[in-house]
Amino acid sequence: MQPCTLDFKGFRLELGPETCIMGILNTTPDSFSDGGKFNSLEAAVHQGIKLAEDGAHILDIGGESTRPFATPVSEQEELDRVIPVIENLFKRIDIPISIDTIKSGVAKEALNAGASIINDISAFEKDPAMADLAAQRQVPVVLMHMKGTPETMQVNPGYDDLLFEITSYLASRAEYAMEKGIKKNHIILDPGIGFGKTIEHNLVLINHLEKICALGYPVLVGPSRKSFIQNILTKKEKARVGADHIKTEYGSLAAVAASILNGAHIVRVHDVERVKSFTNIIDSIKNA
Repeated sequence: MQPCTLDFKGFRLELGPETCIMGILNTTPDSFSDGGKFNSLEAAVHQGIKLAEDGAHILDIGGESTRPFATPVSEQEELDRVIPVIENLFKRIDIPISIDTIKSGVAKEALNAGASIINDISAFEKDPAMADLAAQRQVPVVLMHMKGTPETMQVNPGYDDLLFEITSYLASRAEYAMEKGIKKNHIILDPGIGFGKTIEHNLVLINHLEKICALGYPVLVGPSRKSFIQNILTKKEKARVGADHIKTEYGSLAAVAASILNGAHIVRVHDVERVKSFTNIIDSIKNA
Protein backbone atom coordinates (compact mmCIF):
# COMPACT_ATOMS: atom_id res chain seq x y z
CA MET A 1 0.00 0.00 0.00
CA GLN A 2 1.23 3.48 -0.89
CA PRO A 3 0.93 5.76 2.19
CA CYS A 4 -0.86 9.06 1.56
CA THR A 5 -1.38 12.25 3.50
CA LEU A 6 -4.56 14.34 3.41
CA ASP A 7 -3.92 17.97 4.40
CA PHE A 8 -6.99 20.22 4.49
CA LYS A 9 -8.83 22.83 6.54
CA GLY A 10 -6.71 22.40 9.64
CA PHE A 11 -6.75 18.59 9.48
CA ARG A 12 -3.99 16.15 8.60
CA LEU A 13 -4.81 12.48 8.04
CA GLU A 14 -1.99 9.99 7.53
CA LEU A 15 -3.43 7.21 5.40
CA GLY A 16 -1.72 3.85 5.19
CA PRO A 17 -0.06 2.52 8.34
CA GLU A 18 -3.27 3.03 10.34
CA THR A 19 -6.62 2.39 8.67
CA CYS A 20 -8.77 5.52 8.54
CA ILE A 21 -12.30 4.85 9.80
CA MET A 22 -15.17 6.86 8.33
CA GLY A 23 -18.21 6.63 10.58
CA ILE A 24 -21.64 6.66 8.92
CA LEU A 25 -24.36 8.99 10.19
CA ASN A 26 -27.56 8.80 8.14
CA THR A 27 -30.13 11.47 9.02
CA THR A 28 -32.70 9.71 6.87
CA PRO A 29 -35.92 7.80 7.55
CA ASP A 30 -35.21 5.14 4.91
CA SER A 31 -31.54 4.12 4.81
CA PHE A 32 -31.12 0.36 4.47
CA SER A 33 -29.60 -0.25 7.94
CA ASP A 34 -30.14 2.65 10.32
CA GLY A 35 -32.96 4.50 8.57
CA GLY A 36 -35.12 6.35 11.07
CA LYS A 37 -32.76 5.89 14.01
CA PHE A 38 -31.01 9.25 13.73
CA ASN A 39 -33.42 11.49 11.83
CA SER A 40 -34.07 13.79 14.78
CA LEU A 41 -31.51 16.47 15.61
CA GLU A 42 -30.93 15.23 19.14
CA ALA A 43 -30.46 11.59 18.11
CA ALA A 44 -28.18 12.48 15.19
CA VAL A 45 -25.94 14.74 17.28
CA HIS A 46 -25.72 12.12 20.04
CA GLN A 47 -24.75 9.44 17.52
CA GLY A 48 -22.20 11.70 15.83
CA ILE A 49 -20.49 12.38 19.16
CA LYS A 50 -20.50 8.66 19.95
CA LEU A 51 -18.92 7.74 16.61
CA ALA A 52 -16.16 10.31 17.22
CA GLU A 53 -15.59 9.04 20.76
CA ASP A 54 -15.51 5.45 19.48
CA GLY A 55 -12.56 6.27 17.25
CA ALA A 56 -13.83 7.50 13.90
CA HIS A 57 -11.30 9.60 12.00
CA ILE A 58 -14.00 11.09 9.71
CA LEU A 59 -17.74 11.50 10.24
CA ASP A 60 -19.78 11.08 7.04
CA ILE A 61 -23.23 12.69 7.22
CA GLY A 62 -25.93 12.02 4.62
CA GLY A 63 -29.51 13.22 4.26
CA GLU A 64 -30.63 11.25 1.22
CA SER A 65 -30.78 7.46 1.16
CA THR A 66 -28.73 5.77 -1.55
CA ARG A 67 -29.96 2.25 -0.83
CA PRO A 68 -31.13 0.23 -3.84
CA PHE A 69 -34.45 1.49 -5.25
CA ALA A 70 -34.39 4.62 -3.05
CA THR A 71 -36.27 7.63 -4.41
CA PRO A 72 -34.56 11.05 -4.43
CA VAL A 73 -35.50 13.87 -2.06
CA SER A 74 -35.60 17.59 -2.75
CA GLU A 75 -32.60 19.78 -2.07
CA GLN A 76 -34.48 21.63 0.66
CA GLU A 77 -35.42 18.38 2.41
CA GLU A 78 -31.83 17.24 2.33
CA LEU A 79 -30.63 20.61 3.67
CA ASP A 80 -33.17 20.46 6.50
CA ARG A 81 -31.91 17.03 7.48
CA VAL A 82 -28.15 17.66 7.49
CA ILE A 83 -27.32 21.32 8.10
CA PRO A 84 -28.50 21.59 11.74
CA VAL A 85 -26.67 18.34 12.52
CA ILE A 86 -23.42 19.56 10.95
CA GLU A 87 -23.66 22.94 12.69
CA ASN A 88 -24.08 21.24 16.06
CA LEU A 89 -21.41 18.59 15.59
CA PHE A 90 -18.85 21.02 14.17
CA LYS A 91 -18.77 22.71 17.58
CA ARG A 92 -18.56 19.47 19.53
CA ILE A 93 -16.22 17.05 17.77
CA ASP A 94 -12.62 17.44 16.62
CA ILE A 95 -12.64 15.19 13.56
CA PRO A 96 -13.44 16.26 9.98
CA ILE A 97 -17.04 16.05 8.80
CA SER A 98 -17.82 14.72 5.33
CA ILE A 99 -21.05 15.55 3.50
CA ASP A 100 -22.50 12.62 1.55
CA THR A 101 -24.45 14.26 -1.28
CA ILE A 102 -24.75 14.53 -5.05
CA LYS A 103 -26.11 18.10 -4.92
CA SER A 104 -23.68 21.03 -5.04
CA GLY A 105 -26.20 23.26 -3.25
CA VAL A 106 -26.26 20.87 -0.29
CA ALA A 107 -22.48 20.49 -0.34
CA LYS A 108 -21.98 24.27 -0.35
CA GLU A 109 -24.21 24.82 2.68
CA ALA A 110 -22.63 21.84 4.44
CA LEU A 111 -19.15 23.31 3.92
CA ASN A 112 -20.42 26.64 5.24
CA ALA A 113 -21.79 24.83 8.30
CA GLY A 114 -18.48 23.13 9.09
CA ALA A 115 -18.05 20.12 6.79
CA SER A 116 -14.65 19.80 5.11
CA ILE A 117 -14.94 16.77 2.77
CA ILE A 118 -17.35 16.06 -0.10
CA ASN A 119 -18.43 12.45 -0.66
CA ASP A 120 -20.13 12.29 -4.07
CA ILE A 121 -21.41 8.85 -5.08
CA SER A 122 -21.92 10.13 -8.63
CA ALA A 123 -18.29 11.27 -9.00
CA PHE A 124 -19.48 14.75 -10.15
CA GLU A 125 -21.69 13.34 -12.91
CA LYS A 126 -25.06 14.29 -11.41
CA ASP A 127 -24.09 17.90 -10.67
CA PRO A 128 -21.02 19.22 -12.52
CA ALA A 129 -21.01 22.31 -10.27
CA MET A 130 -19.79 20.04 -7.46
CA ALA A 131 -16.31 19.86 -8.99
CA ASP A 132 -16.07 23.65 -9.22
CA LEU A 133 -17.19 23.97 -5.60
CA ALA A 134 -14.61 21.43 -4.37
CA ALA A 135 -11.84 23.17 -6.32
CA GLN A 136 -12.84 26.60 -5.04
CA ARG A 137 -13.04 25.47 -1.41
CA GLN A 138 -9.94 23.25 -1.66
CA VAL A 139 -11.53 20.28 0.11
CA PRO A 140 -10.94 16.55 -0.38
CA VAL A 141 -13.45 14.63 -2.46
CA VAL A 142 -14.54 10.99 -2.57
CA LEU A 143 -15.35 9.89 -6.12
CA MET A 144 -17.32 6.66 -6.35
CA HIS A 145 -18.24 4.28 -9.15
CA MET A 146 -21.96 3.61 -9.53
CA LYS A 147 -23.67 1.87 -12.44
CA GLY A 148 -27.00 3.65 -12.96
CA THR A 149 -28.77 5.41 -10.10
CA PRO A 150 -29.93 4.16 -6.67
CA GLU A 151 -33.36 3.64 -8.25
CA THR A 152 -31.99 1.40 -11.04
CA MET A 153 -28.49 0.22 -10.11
CA GLN A 154 -29.45 -3.24 -8.84
CA VAL A 155 -31.58 -4.17 -11.86
CA ASN A 156 -29.41 -6.85 -13.53
CA PRO A 157 -26.06 -5.00 -13.39
CA GLY A 158 -23.55 -6.38 -15.89
CA TYR A 159 -19.99 -5.72 -17.08
CA ASP A 160 -17.89 -7.01 -19.96
CA ASP A 161 -14.71 -6.57 -17.88
CA LEU A 162 -15.52 -5.56 -14.31
CA LEU A 163 -12.09 -4.56 -13.04
CA PHE A 164 -11.05 -2.78 -16.23
CA GLU A 165 -14.30 -0.82 -16.52
CA ILE A 166 -14.38 0.33 -12.91
CA THR A 167 -10.67 1.14 -12.76
CA SER A 168 -10.87 3.09 -16.04
CA TYR A 169 -13.93 4.98 -14.87
CA LEU A 170 -12.33 6.02 -11.58
CA ALA A 171 -9.13 7.06 -13.35
CA SER A 172 -11.11 9.22 -15.79
CA ARG A 173 -13.13 10.88 -12.99
CA ALA A 174 -9.94 11.64 -11.10
CA GLU A 175 -8.47 13.21 -14.24
CA TYR A 176 -11.63 15.26 -14.66
CA ALA A 177 -11.41 16.44 -11.07
CA MET A 178 -7.82 17.60 -11.58
CA GLU A 179 -8.78 19.36 -14.81
CA LYS A 180 -11.36 21.29 -12.77
CA GLY A 181 -8.66 22.39 -10.34
CA ILE A 182 -8.87 19.82 -7.54
CA LYS A 183 -5.47 18.83 -6.21
CA LYS A 184 -4.40 15.22 -6.79
CA ASN A 185 -3.73 14.74 -3.08
CA HIS A 186 -7.34 15.72 -2.35
CA ILE A 187 -8.85 12.88 -4.43
CA ILE A 188 -10.10 9.62 -2.85
CA LEU A 189 -11.49 6.77 -4.97
CA ASP A 190 -14.29 4.39 -4.02
CA PRO A 191 -15.17 1.30 -6.13
CA GLY A 192 -18.78 1.53 -4.96
CA ILE A 193 -19.44 -1.80 -3.27
CA GLY A 194 -23.14 -2.56 -3.70
CA PHE A 195 -23.78 0.22 -6.20
CA GLY A 196 -24.72 -1.55 -9.41
CA LYS A 197 -22.90 -4.79 -8.58
CA THR A 198 -23.89 -8.39 -8.04
CA ILE A 199 -22.62 -10.44 -5.09
CA GLU A 200 -19.82 -11.80 -7.27
CA HIS A 201 -18.88 -8.33 -8.53
CA ASN A 202 -18.47 -7.08 -4.95
CA LEU A 203 -16.34 -10.07 -3.97
CA VAL A 204 -14.08 -9.68 -7.00
CA LEU A 205 -13.63 -5.95 -6.35
CA ILE A 206 -12.58 -6.52 -2.74
CA ASN A 207 -10.33 -9.44 -3.68
CA HIS A 208 -8.58 -7.43 -6.42
CA LEU A 209 -8.61 -4.00 -4.81
CA GLU A 210 -4.94 -3.61 -5.67
CA LYS A 211 -6.00 -2.79 -9.25
CA ILE A 212 -7.68 0.38 -8.01
CA CYS A 213 -4.94 1.15 -5.49
CA ALA A 214 -2.44 1.03 -8.37
CA LEU A 215 -4.00 4.24 -9.74
CA GLY A 216 -2.10 6.09 -7.00
CA TYR A 217 -4.93 7.61 -4.97
CA PRO A 218 -6.23 6.78 -1.49
CA VAL A 219 -8.95 4.14 -1.75
CA LEU A 220 -12.13 4.03 0.34
CA VAL A 221 -14.26 0.90 0.66
CA GLY A 222 -17.74 0.77 2.18
CA PRO A 223 -18.88 -2.83 2.70
CA SER A 224 -20.63 -2.27 6.03
CA ARG A 225 -23.88 -4.26 6.38
CA LYS A 226 -24.32 -4.35 2.60
CA SER A 227 -26.82 -6.76 1.07
CA PHE A 228 -24.13 -8.98 -0.47
CA ILE A 229 -23.01 -9.87 3.05
CA GLN A 230 -26.60 -10.51 4.15
CA ASN A 231 -27.29 -12.64 1.07
CA ILE A 232 -24.16 -14.78 1.46
CA LEU A 233 -24.89 -15.40 5.13
CA THR A 234 -28.57 -16.12 4.49
CA LYS A 235 -27.59 -18.73 1.92
CA LYS A 236 -24.89 -20.29 4.12
CA GLU A 237 -26.99 -20.22 7.30
CA LYS A 238 -30.19 -21.29 5.52
CA ALA A 239 -32.01 -18.63 7.54
CA ARG A 240 -32.71 -14.96 6.95
CA VAL A 241 -29.85 -12.70 8.07
CA GLY A 242 -30.87 -9.03 7.91
CA ALA A 243 -28.96 -5.74 7.95
CA ASP A 244 -29.01 -5.37 11.74
CA HIS A 245 -28.23 -9.02 12.60
CA ILE A 246 -25.04 -9.52 14.58
CA LYS A 247 -23.89 -12.03 11.96
CA THR A 248 -24.06 -9.26 9.35
CA GLU A 249 -21.76 -7.21 11.58
CA TYR A 250 -19.32 -10.12 11.72
CA GLY A 251 -19.56 -10.42 7.94
CA SER A 252 -18.85 -6.71 7.64
CA LEU A 253 -15.71 -7.14 9.72
CA ALA A 254 -14.53 -9.90 7.39
CA ALA A 255 -15.08 -7.65 4.36
CA VAL A 256 -13.29 -4.79 6.14
CA ALA A 257 -10.32 -7.06 6.90
CA ALA A 258 -10.05 -8.23 3.29
CA SER A 259 -10.33 -4.64 2.05
CA ILE A 260 -7.55 -3.43 4.34
CA LEU A 261 -5.22 -6.33 3.52
CA ASN A 262 -5.82 -5.68 -0.19
CA GLY A 263 -4.90 -2.00 0.10
CA ALA A 264 -7.86 0.09 1.34
CA HIS A 265 -6.81 3.27 3.14
CA ILE A 266 -10.29 4.19 4.44
CA VAL A 267 -13.23 2.01 5.48
CA ARG A 268 -16.73 3.45 5.78
CA VAL A 269 -18.67 1.68 8.55
CA HIS A 270 -21.66 1.88 10.88
CA ASP A 271 -20.20 0.28 14.03
CA VAL A 272 -17.04 2.30 14.68
CA GLU A 273 -16.42 0.93 18.17
CA ARG A 274 -16.21 -2.68 17.01
CA VAL A 275 -14.31 -1.82 13.80
CA LYS A 276 -11.74 0.29 15.68
CA SER A 277 -10.66 -2.65 17.85
CA PHE A 278 -10.69 -4.87 14.78
CA THR A 279 -8.53 -2.58 12.64
CA ASN A 280 -6.00 -2.21 15.46
CA ILE A 281 -5.24 -5.92 15.04
CA ILE A 282 -5.50 -6.02 11.26
CA ASP A 283 -3.14 -3.01 10.97
CA SER A 284 -0.67 -4.65 13.35
CA ILE A 285 -0.64 -7.81 11.20
CA LYS A 286 -0.40 -5.79 7.97
CA ASN A 287 2.53 -3.73 9.28
CA ALA A 288 4.46 -6.66 10.80
